[in-house]
Amino acid sequence: MKRLISTIIILFAFLVFAFFHSTSSSKKSSIPTVGILQLTSHPALDEIHRGIIAGLKENGYVNGKTVKIDFQNAQNDQSNLKSMSQKFKDENAAVMIGIATAAAQSLANVTSTTPIVMGAISDPVGAGLVKSLSHPGGNITGVMHKEPIDRQVKLIKQIMPNVTTIGVLHTSSDDSSASEVKEFTKLAKKAGITVKDYTVTSTNDIAQVSATMASAVQAIYIPNDNTVASGFQTVLKNANQYNIPIFPSTSEMTQQGGLATVSVSQYELGKMTGQMAAEILNGKSPATMAVRYPKNGTIYLNQKQAKKLGITIPSSLLKEATKKGVVIK
Repeated sequence: MKRLISTIIILFAFLVFAFFHSTSSSKKSSIPTVGILQLTSHPALDEIHRGIIAGLKENGYVNGKTVKIDFQNAQNDQSNLKSMSQKFKDENAAVMIGIATAAAQSLANVTSTTPIVMGAISDPVGAGLVKSLSHPGGNITGVMHKEPIDRQVKLIKQIMPNVTTIGVLHTSSDDSSASEVKEFTKLAKKAGITVKDYTVTSTNDIAQVSATMASAVQAIYIPNDNTVASGFQTVLKNANQYNIPIFPSTSEMTQQGGLATVSVSQYELGKMTGQMAAEILNGKSPATMAVRYPKNGTIYLNQKQAKKLGITIPSSLLKEATKKGVVIK
């Protein structure tokens, strides 16, 4: 009799354990999956990724608890982009997020139904991702990385009032950076600056092209370009040899040795992206969600680089950056 009672107790305990284990597994499998595809490792893109996680968390979507986040980094490899995008589709991701234009385009190539959120794309319309910024109309919406290029040109003239020739370095196949270059060239021309355009097809071209450019211009402007950003230290080395400044479009490159910029926060771009993904998880349709972007930029001055190049930052600009921006000393 004692053996029978013990057997019943053990069997009951097993059934209770099995029930709760099954319930727990069911809950875990029922949480939605968010696939995040990042083009490559880079401080700016890493900040966007960090912001996305924060934006999701602020809206109740915590990895491993209320959502499963599948993060993939393609390391700038086209075949990786394709296979990782397909992976998200195969696992029925509820939302896909693409960090950088190529990542978002890769996701768009594998599905026209699963919601896709652009993680800071410079030219969503030109890249063929949405029909319009106000009415995307399909399964894609998100955040546009729009730098205040007019303020960047003004900043260059404040620091170098006599500049007449600027070299611009970007990737020939990058639609987003090409869009920024077009806008910069137009505004620079109005400011009396001649822009010399230099393009690369990959990081392998950066050393030679940037060396040629540095020998022919008074300053260098770099748009939001992931390929050039990956080889920024090479550009900086060549520019330093000719003692000319680099005006990047992003704060990250300014912190790495660029002279100055007015830039939006990559982290804030990421948070906006995460918030939009959360709204879609809550039931909103991307077709009716207008593309968003931050309206203000922050001044970043690299005082250390200015001293190295023998450039004096106007006191009024330095004062403004000290109060409302970031001064790298």
